[in-house]
Amino acid sequence: MDMIDEILDLVKKKMSEQAAYDRDAYKEIVEETIQYFQEKGVLTDDDDTELLESQLMDMWGEIKEEFVEKRHK
Repeated sequence: MDMIDEILDLVKKKMSEQAAYDRDAYKEIVEETIQYFQEKGVLTDDDDTELLESQLMDMWGEIKEEFVEKRHK
């Protein structure tokens, strides 16, 4: 599993726990999760966190659909 998948798993978990399913909440949780990984030393100053955040934000459409499907089951 690569870093983006690890971050995304935690983001999805936090979204479920907080019942936060809009784009603003997603962005905030992405930022918090990247910061958390930095604090834990998993991400370092050498990692391009802006690129990671950008890639995760580009996935918003897929994530939104995933949560819409879960809520309608």
